[in-house]
Amino acid sequence: MTRFVDKIVVVTGGAGAIGQASVRRFLDEGAKGVAILDQNVDQAAALATELGERAFAVAADVTDPAAVDKALAAVVERFGRIDVLFNNAGISGTPAPIYDLPLEEWDRVIRINLRGIFIVQQAVVRIMIAQKQGGAIVNMGSSMAGWDVLSGGSPYTSSKHAVVGLTKVAALDCAGYGIRINAICPGVIQTRLGVPAADETGFEESTKRFSDRIPLRRIGQPEDVAATVAFLASDDARHITGSELLIDGGQTLMSWANAPDADAYPRYI
Repeated sequence: MTRFVDKIVVVTGGAGAIGQASVRRFLDEGAKGVAILDQNVDQAAALATELGERAFAVAADVTDPAAVDKALAAVVERFGRIDVLFNNAGISGTPAPIYDLPLEEWDRVIRINLRGIFIVQQAVVRIMIAQKQGGAIVNMGSSMAGWDVLSGGSPYTSSKHAVVGLTKVAALDCAGYGIRINAICPGVIQTRLGVPAADETGFEESTKRFSDRIPLRRIGQPEDVAATVAFLASDDARHITGSELLIDGGQTLMSWANAPDADAYPRYI
């Protein structure tokens, strides 16, 4: 497909697993340029070197407005404009029950997952408004935390619910400028962030357990998320804004009541 020919794309958290898959997807679909915005400048630079001159690594802390403005100015200087933003950067945080959670950890997760999304979104929207050509933004939204309860994950869950609310308000605020803003909500994805484990054996075992409890009987891949991001950012989704799209293989359809004695759900027929 060639849905992004002549388009300039920014991907925050672009050096991570989902970010990398999305960068590759945009380039595969013909993007003129993709900016890999990440705090890990070495990893971002290595990816850009691998992918060639249409990829551009730029360092920024998404929670720092000055750093974000500087990074986006570098993107505009390099490519001339910004047409698409995948606002992807985020963390899961350190799980702890609400009564033991340090305030510092709450602040850290909210700062990155919510403040960071807001800062980058606001800066890109301002650029798009000045360009007078519309645009598309996809925010990393509530994930499965919007439909399920994650024990010990109060700051993560709160931040992700808030991003969905922010997305809806931003979509309404920006519709008059031809800027569409949507959120994606992935379930468990096969990344080190999505499937925490101490070593490779534990990672494989956890992946298998997740797969057995997902109705489509497979764990999500970064490429599954990238495909959805590309759809929402493309003209194929030109009449979609303010939405939250779940990507979970039916995971949130599963409950103990539906299969109380099953090791895997659903049982194959």
